[in-house]
Amino acid sequence: MKKHFSLLFLLVLMIHSVMSQTKKPLRMGIAGITHSHVHGLLGRPQRGDIEIVGIVEPNKDLAQRYSTRYGYNMNIVFNSLAEMISKTKPDIVTAFGSIFQHLEVVQACAPLGIHVMVEKPLAVSLDHAEKMKALAEKHKIHLLTNYETTWYPTNHKAYELVNKDKAIGDLRKIVVHDGHQGPQEIGVNKEFLDWLTDPIKNGGGAITDFGCYGANLITWLTNGEKPEYVVSVTQQIKPNIYPKVDDEATILLKYPKMQGIIQASWNWPFSRKDMEVYGKTGYVITDNSSDIRVRLEKDKMEQKDKLKERQAPYNDPFSLFSSVVRGEITLPKYDLSSLENNMIVVEILDAAKKSAKTGKAVKLNKGN
Repeated sequence: MKKHFSLLFLLVLMIHSVMSQTKKPLRMGIAGITHSHVHGLLGRPQRGDIEIVGIVEPNKDLAQRYSTRYGYNMNIVFNSLAEMISKTKPDIVTAFGSIFQHLEVVQACAPLGIHVMVEKPLAVSLDHAEKMKALAEKHKIHLLTNYETTWYPTNHKAYELVNKDKAIGDLRKIVVHDGHQGPQEIGVNKEFLDWLTDPIKNGGGAITDFGCYGANLITWLTNGEKPEYVVSVTQQIKPNIYPKVDDEATILLKYPKMQGIIQASWNWPFSRKDMEVYGKTGYVITDNSSDIRVRLEKDKMEQKDKLKERQAPYNDPFSLFSSVVRGEITLPKYDLSSLENNMIVVEILDAAKKSAKTGKAVKLNKGN
């Protein structure tokens, strides 16, 4: 009996292995390539989970530059999203154009049942975000948002310590720092810079570009709790370089028993994406994607650790996207990539922009 069971178990494993190897990759379309984060997709090693079948990019000079660099055929480059969808029949679409264009992508894809992942933030405004959410829910598509910090092992360790282990007690303060010396200063390509510094196409400057990271992480760590109100201060420290948008933003989120502080800047001396999480009895500091510092009441001394990369598919946005679409993974509510979380992110950003403009605190609607 045991022998038969062992043989049956081995047979099941073999079948599963064969099915995994023969699983057809999802057909992916790329809507725009002006966002420089697209390099992470175009330069991604083949993993068998996705196949890029079409690219929408009217700027043929840019498309040719990237074709030369990454080796895709210019035959898969189209002028419009409608043409790309019609000719290539993608299962999923990723958006790497301006934030303003995210709504257009969802409007084209959702009615056809095509799932969408956009680069952060979800939308240029709450109005756009609400339209995107309505389309995603009506047509039952997945609508995910990608952040670089979603894939940091340190952030997930912080979440575990705060919410699963309850290691630092009730939250009191979360401080998130994001940004760099400025997009022009670090040398982003012209096509990206043109819309990144446009108040309509990007929805703001540093407040949008980097404020979204902190809002995303704080919303996740608080399990989807909205702040009671938002206060924000923005500045143009370099108006000669960024005349149309802010380059410095500080956003304060007031919760019943804690504060969230988001420091988004194009004026840091160095690039940074780090976070400080303080509780009643300890703290967690994520210095970068791998280095973490923890001090707990019971230990007294600060402990340092260097974490390894997370396991697939939780270490790559496109692996996760394909796994969600295939039904292999169900995102927890208020997950970093989730629509629920990112609706709150856009609401916080909208309130922050209003507060910076009026000089007043902006109260958030506590409903969904």
